[in-house]
Formats: sequence, C-alpha cells, structure tokens
Amino acid sequence: MVVDEAAAASSTGCSQPEDRRRRTCLNTSSCSPRIFFLTILVLCSVLFILHLVPQPDFLDRASGTEPRTTLAERFGRIVGPFKSDGGDAEIESMAEKLRMSITYHPLKDLCYASSALEGHTWFMSTFNDTNVEGEGQQLRFPSEASQGRVLCIKGRDPYNGTRNHYGVAWPGFLPRNATFREGLTFITNNHYSYDNIWHGLSAMVPFVGWHEKNGCRRPARWVLYHKGEIRNHAAPWLELLFSATFGGPLTIDAFVDGVNNEGPVCFEEAVVMRHNEVGMSSQRRMEAYDLIRCQARRYCNVSVEDRPVVGMTMLLRTGARSFKDDVSVIEIFRKECAKFKDCQLTVAYARNLSVCEQVELLSKTDILVSPHGAQLTNMFLMDRNSSVMEFFPMGWLKLAGYGQYVYHLMASWSGMRHQGVWRDPDGDPCPHPEDNRQCFGFYKSGRIGHNQTYFSEWAGKVLNEVVSMKAADAISKTNASSPVACSCG
Repeated sequence: MVVDEAAAASSTGCSQPEDRRRRTCLNTSSCSPRIFFLTILVLCSVLFILHLVPQPDFLDRASGTEPRTTLAERFGRIVGPFKSDGGDAEIESMAEKLRMSITYHPLKDLCYASSALEGHTWFMSTFNDTNVEGEGQQLRFPSEASQGRVLCIKGRDPYNGTRNHYGVAWPGFLPRNATFREGLTFITNNHYSYDNIWHGLSAMVPFVGWHEKNGCRRPARWVLYHKGEIRNHAAPWLELLFSATFGGPLTIDAFVDGVNNEGPVCFEEAVVMRHNEVGMSSQRRMEAYDLIRCQARRYCNVSVEDRPVVGMTMLLRTGARSFKDDVSVIEIFRKECAKFKDCQLTVAYARNLSVCEQVELLSKTDILVSPHGAQLTNMFLMDRNSSVMEFFPMGWLKLAGYGQYVYHLMASWSGMRHQGVWRDPDGDPCPHPEDNRQCFGFYKSGRIGHNQTYFSEWAGKVLNEVVSMKAADAISKTNASSPVACSCG
C-alpha cells in the first residue's frame, strides 16, 4: 500500500509543528471535566506508588556503570506488594490504572511529512533527541527524558508506518497484554532501504559508536524501521559485518514469534537512532569505522602481512554505471601501475566476491578505482589514508543532487582520501528532456566511457602521491593507517 504522505498530513490539520502540542485537545470531548479528573487521579496514583518503590537504577546505566539489578528483577520487586488475594483493593485499582495509563502515538507522525529529514523527525515525534557530545543523536529508554518509563511498541505493519504506534509504560505496570523483551535493544529508523548497503550502513554506524562508548555492550536484538514500517532483514553484506562487529548473530526482531499480535512489545532497555550519523564528530565516526574494519578482518581471518607495498584495485560493475570498454580502461591503469616497481594491480567485479573476499581484497588496497555505486561502500575496509578514484556517466552533475556526493562524505568519515571524480561528457541524450525525473532515471542507468590521456595522468598523479606518502612513513617509522588492535574484543 502506498500512502500519499503530503495529502494525509494535510487532512490531519498538522501543517504547523504547534499542532503536535495541541493534538490532545483537538476533540472537545477529550478535554471534558471527567477526563481531567481521571488524569489527576492517575497522576496521584503514580506519585503514591513511586513513593513506595525503590529508586530505579537507569541512572547507573546512563553514567556507564553496570546496574545493580535487571529491570526484570525490579518488575518482580515492584509488583510483588500489590499482588494479593483479597488485599487492598484501592492499591490494586491504582496499579491497574497505571497499566492502562499508556498513551500510544503513531510511529510515523504525518505532521512532519514535509520535513521528515530535517531537524525534528516524524519517527517517535513526541520525544526530542538526547545530544551526547561527539555521538549520534539518540533516545534512551528508560531515562530521565522518559521519566523512568520503558518503551513499548505496537509496530508490526510493513507497509504503513502510521498504523504502527509507540508509547512509554511504568516499569512493573506494563499493559496486561504486553510482551516483554529483556536486555538491550537497538532500534533504528531509516528513510531508505536496508537492502542498499550504503544507506543501511549509515543507519547502523552510530550504534557502533554507542557500543564502543558504553563498555562494548552488545544488543540482544535489533529492530529495523523504514519510514516507520517494520523490516525483517538487511542486506547480507550488512548482516555479516555487523555480526562480526558485535561478536554474534545479527538478530532482527520483527515481532513475529511468541508475540501477542494485539499487544505491545516492551523493552527492558532501548537505544533509538533516527538520524543516521547526524551528531557524530569526525573523530567518533572514524573510530566507529575503525572498529568495523578491525572486527571484519578478524572475523574473516584476514592477514595484511603479505600485502603489496602499493595495492591498486579496480572494483568494477556490470550493467548500469559500468565502463563501456572495460578492457581499454584496465589497460590504462595497468600501464600506470607498471611504472612503479612496488605497485600491484588487481581487477575484480564486486558481484563475484563473497563478503569476506571483499574484506580481504580491500584490506590489501591503497588505491580504489571504481564507478559510482554501492560497491564503493567497501572503501572503509581499506587502511586509513587510502585513496578513492570515482567515475560517473553523463548527466549526473545536473540531475543527481546531493546523492552524488555520498562517497566524498564517506571517505571523509572513514579517514580516506577522495581523489576526485571523472564525469563522462559524452553519451546518448535523454529522450524526455522536459522531465528531469525521467532523465535522471535514464542517466542513472547509463554507462561510462573513458579518456585515455586524462585517466593516465590522473592515475600517475595519485600513484606518485601514495608512493611518496608510504616512503615518508617508512623513513619516519610511523604509521598513520588504521589501528592494529580492535577497541572492543
């Protein structure tokens, strides 16, 4: 089912952000004296019961120390006094009101449909992000921001995020039909597909930073959302790399097995990221990529002891954005590499390599030569300060927008040197010049020609730079490349 987000947002009357604050009183019946009285009663009940129970220890987690007890243990400790056979009916009634006090909101708030990628997002819109210096913008449950309450989600719809909902509940007073998930859960919302390795990686990298910063704690599970719609898998490349990074299988929870389909799933502890790498400092990004690289090499049993002095790899494509004449382009780079006695050229097609074969190949690469495409995401598997040369078919500069610069950004984030791009000036004209959308689709599938003179001069320049840098490192006996030991064991 495809939802017209703009039209839906307009029909809700949510064109202004202030509407979110007024939402509970848009219907006059929701603001009646009876509702007001019940609200006061529930609040008084909360204060009374919280006065009786021990202080929650979520603050210990926020400070980075281990909690004294698990939330599951606290549930038993808190609920215990109120379970009675014919006991105090008034306290039982208060406890039941707490269980019923959870308010659900749509995971995908159409009030923010026009600015879902800017600032405050439509995913879990009633919460503002916690900003931790150098780290990705995040939400944590339980926390001070949630007043010690845990996150509960009724969110199984894979087609329409507005049908999925979330709320927060008091520990020990979960809704009676809730399913409880023990341990730490990572929850991410992505505006793009987890089948695309660049977009999926961008959504998951900030959790690597969090993991490294918080004593290398590992999640019991991941929950993946795309525009508020549940997803049950990621690209195999992503699943393997993140299994390696976190030291165990990437368990993706889509709320299928053993879950009450009518009730919410509540999490003992949850970390939510909804802005990809936004908020991460350059240093923390590089450290996160360092950890993924290091753990991937360990998982794939890759040794770099026998690597060439200068490794140049041509990672090629077939079909869209492939070179029109692979043989001629390969020969150009082979000749330039041959001018340096310590240069070794490797030619490979990404689609023919397993994930671990890609890890091994890139671990022995200093210069990556490749067309624009998902295979360039592998660049961070090279040592820091390695070089990237990128190629485009005709038509991208005018029509591709911000997306054509993602590998410039990734090179910066992961500590690589982006050595520029070559844009093919020649190609077939778009058959629909009046329609930019159709033209971009046409050029996106285009193929890339070559310019022998330019390619030769460019390759020679990059090779000279890399050889000089490696010679300087050898003389000074310093190594500015990636750390040898993984920061998380």
